[in-house]
Amino acid sequence: MEHLSIGEFARTSGLTPKALRLYDELDLLRPDRVDPLTGYRWYAPAQLDRARLVARLRLIGMPLARIRAVASAPAGVAADQVRAYWRQVEADTASRRDIVASVVEHLRTKETIMQISGPTLTARSAWRLGQGARAAQQDALYAGGSLFVVADGFGPHGSPVPAGLAVDAFAAMDAPVGTTTGTTVDAPWTTADGDPAAALLAATAEASRAITAEAATLPDPHHFGTTVTAALLVGSTLFSAHVGDSRLWLVRDSRAERLTRDHTVVAALIEEGRLTEDEARSHEDRNLLNQALVPVGTGGHSDAGPDLATTEVRAGDRFVLTGDGVHAVLAADHLAALLTREGDPDAVGQEIACAVEAAGAPDNYALVVVDLDA
Repeated sequence: MEHLSIGEFARTSGLTPKALRLYDELDLLRPDRVDPLTGYRWYAPAQLDRARLVARLRLIGMPLARIRAVASAPAGVAADQVRAYWRQVEADTASRRDIVASVVEHLRTKETIMQISGPTLTARSAWRLGQGARAAQQDALYAGGSLFVVADGFGPHGSPVPAGLAVDAFAAMDAPVGTTTGTTVDAPWTTADGDPAAALLAATAEASRAITAEAATLPDPHHFGTTVTAALLVGSTLFSAHVGDSRLWLVRDSRAERLTRDHTVVAALIEEGRLTEDEARSHEDRNLLNQALVPVGTGGHSDAGPDLATTEVRAGDRFVLTGDGVHAVLAADHLAALLTREGDPDAVGQEIACAVEAAGAPDNYALVVVDLDA
């Protein structure tokens, strides 16, 4: 019988060698043959269906003990067990939703209006936008005086429209504060009761409306949308809004810290401890989004709203926005070294773009590098 090595079987099944060794120990997925001298594991092609089932059940967060029962049951019984598990997940989620509502209401009673204070910092920025190996460019970005945005779109025939609509909705917040006559006017975001976070929320809603309206003209509006990560500098506070798997990084004291969390299925499972980083890195559904800006009414997550955050920044800090065509291609330690390198934003941006191209640039890529000065 033809056999696959553990490495070949891992690549084909979407699992990792480390996971396969664990599943062997747990009697969940035994190799078909183990070399008596070397202890090397060999798998039969017929085992791929079970391995892929295990990978998919891990993706929905099913505990290993229950996966063992499902994988060993006849197909009809296994289907019933998966349905029963998911009914319990939905019931648990409904219960947690009530608790969340109670906690939010409690915290709102203690909420105070945030005063924007601290020195006004100035931003020096540079950006890079590349098509990579894709047939069309679907990423978009904006780098203004105080507002910076990266969006990664998806749509029919490589449409650049969704990302562009999102960027346009946010860019309206960044009109000049001064006029040619010297008259001072309010910054655009101050129309939202002087609250930058509220303005970012309103821009997200406007992007959603624009995407919904555009999708209404399409024969199939379901696969049409974008991720978006936006950062607005006000004084010495960085306000951000984030939906999807683009990222915002803060670089301080030669360390790069990610300020956003990916809205993907595997990221949520890693955070909950249900999936390991190794499993996620090789999983066939590792880029499956569970939040994005998509047309309202198409069954997506457009009503979930963005993650809003505030970060106090100071002179000498750098922040960087990247699309997943950057951070999904470069190894974490390599990207961290590039983000923290000395040099002006243009030099740093160019070096990151070159690294992506050297890695094959399999996807569109977008990045904005911003250095802060007093």
